[in-house]
Amino acid sequence: MFRPVHTFVTTLALALSTAFAGQAEPSIQSLQTADENRGWEAVGRLNFGPDGFCTAALLTSDVVLTAAHCLFDPATGERVDPTEIEFQAGLRMGRADAYRGVRRVVIHPDYDFSDMERLSRVGTDLALLELDQPVRLGHVRPFRTQVRVEAGQTVQVVSYGKDRADAPSHEEDCEILARDDEILVLSCEVDFGSSGAPIFAVYQGEMRIISVVSAKARWEGQDVSLAAVMEGELDTLVGAFARTPAINAVGKRVAVDGSVSMVATR
Repeated sequence: MFRPVHTFVTTLALALSTAFAGQAEPSIQSLQTADENRGWEAVGRLNFGPDGFCTAALLTSDVVLTAAHCLFDPATGERVDPTEIEFQAGLRMGRADAYRGVRRVVIHPDYDFSDMERLSRVGTDLALLELDQPVRLGHVRPFRTQVRVEAGQTVQVVSYGKDRADAPSHEEDCEILARDDEILVLSCEVDFGSSGAPIFAVYQGEMRIISVVSAKARWEGQDVSLAAVMEGELDTLVGAFARTPAINAVGKRVAVDGSVSMVATR
């Protein structure tokens, strides 16, 4: 039986909105060149108007995975207008491999941004966005998912963040420190903009997404990051995605006729 994470996370930062105090510089590599970024081009920056951004990653040519809380205005609590969102695949040094708008935003049906108990939101902090056009470039390869993970596994994170918003950064050696049925506690170092960043683990030689960055916290005296356990939750999100109509270019709802082909790898 998993030890409940809720009992041992001692301080939860509010959706990555505060900086770590007295923390050393992250041991991460900035992916500024095409060679350094090779294989990570499906990770991109998700922009919200002129100022806000998160990180997201392609699961198919036209669907990205990110954190649900990214889709809410932190000041008002209102949902972000999908027409103001842009996904920039593989963005580095002012240029992206592809620029796409968004025609459908689906947040996990159990996620409640208004819940004042921030820790309880982490376990469903997942969202899918359908792009207005597929990204069909041979070198931009979407990632598969792996939902079953265990404490002690080595994981990696690719994200955009504060003071490194123009190129992705790669942390390749962090760890799942603990988990329960809802939340992963990780040693990965995150900052502003890292919300929604894909967390990867290697399975059978393939890099797969196991979750996305949700928040940062204090756990047993150290700074950690938190993410949802996607087992079961990703299937719920995909089901909600299949039932949700898209929005066309003029903001009207349009029907959808099938489910997204991104069943999680067990």
